[in-house]
Amino acid sequence: MNSYVAEFVGTALLLAIVAGSGIMGETLANGNAAVALLGNSIATGAGLYVLIVLLGPISGAHFNPVVSLMFWKLGHLSLNKLLAYWVCQFSGAIAGIWVTHLMFGLSILQESTKARTGVGIWVSELISTLVLLSVIRIGDQGAKDRVPMLVALTVTAGYWFTSSTFFANPAVAVARSFTNTFVGIAPADVFGFVSAELVAAIVMVILFCRDRQSTR
Repeated sequence: MNSYVAEFVGTALLLAIVAGSGIMGETLANGNAAVALLGNSIATGAGLYVLIVLLGPISGAHFNPVVSLMFWKLGHLSLNKLLAYWVCQFSGAIAGIWVTHLMFGLSILQESTKARTGVGIWVSELISTLVLLSVIRIGDQGAKDRVPMLVALTVTAGYWFTSSTFFANPAVAVARSFTNTFVGIAPADVFGFVSAELVAAIVMVILFCRDRQSTR
């Protein structure tokens, strides 16, 4: 398996885990949103840990355009590889949603009607992305062998301490607009999420670049 296939498959499986556990949680919770979110967050964290451990040695297990952007700016990816990773991540995320619909016997092509918007939500996504990128970067520097667990636990906790439920991933935001299920986001609200995530990524890239220059 090469790095591009790993990014496509890993991102697809991540979205299948997110969407599938959301559907299952909502179905079994009988209207209890807290129970549904609990199942959704635990499954996502557990699945993410496995994916990072297994695919990390192949592609770096980014599964996230802003993570790839950070590593490109740090010199770990070429521009061509960054762009290829983005294609794999966005297409993989959407494929993961469609496969999930197929597994649960739902209409494959959907559009979410779930509104997720407002200043609080956008600030939440900004903070979520800052936290995620900081954990990855700091962990990569000082606790490389623990990064899979650190990221998985951060995402699991993020579901609960942020009002946006910790998307922190443009590919995830776009893909979730294609599912009218528990984890969906209305297409009109995707721009706000992606904008907040990109602002956070730019902030972290600037900070990390300064940090690199100061250590030379």
